[in-house]
Amino acid sequence: MLNWRRDPGYEQRMKRLESETEQLRQENARGRQLLAKIDALCFPPESSSTPAIATEPGSKPSSP
Repeated sequence: MLNWRRDPGYEQRMKRLESETEQLRQENARGRQLLAKIDALCFPPESSSTPAIATEPGSKPSSP
């Protein structure tokens, strides 16, 4: 025979864990949105990974 006792606080702990998990999901989603905004501001799509070659003022670009 099993010696099993009902845990009276089990359901309450599970509900609390579920609500904490949902809160963390929402906070993570908000963090991802903020990171995406930071990336968009700091690294706009028109910027390239190679820096532009600086030219002296008044000089014309060389043609190939």
